[in-house]
Amino acid sequence: MEPQDDKELWDVLGRLPEPTLSPFFARDVLREIRQKPDYFERLRNWFSVRKMVGASAVTAVVAALALVTHYPGPRTTSSSDSDVVAKVDPQDYDVVADLDELIAWDENNVWDDKPTL
Repeated sequence: MEPQDDKELWDVLGRLPEPTLSPFFARDVLREIRQKPDYFERLRNWFSVRKMVGASAVTAVVAALALVTHYPGPRTTSSSDSDVVAKVDPQDYDVVADLDELIAWDENNVWDDKPTL
């Protein structure tokens, strides 16, 4: 941006006092840099024992919930299952036999073959 683009803005900026730095600014910056942990220290802090115990506990709870909700518990056979088999109508056996004959007939049907000329 050039000064002739926006003269009012540059006038306002010209009236502001210049920032003054503390005489100890360089010392304070260097101290902050020295106190900043290096890469391995940050990595070690990230994998602290407290965080690892918490993460493993959360993982164990999630795995247990997944197993409990997706595992369909033990099946118990009820007495009503055997009663259903005993109550089958003999006429149903005839229908099944007829279906078997229909399937066999359908497999041997000559009309399904493509005609050759």
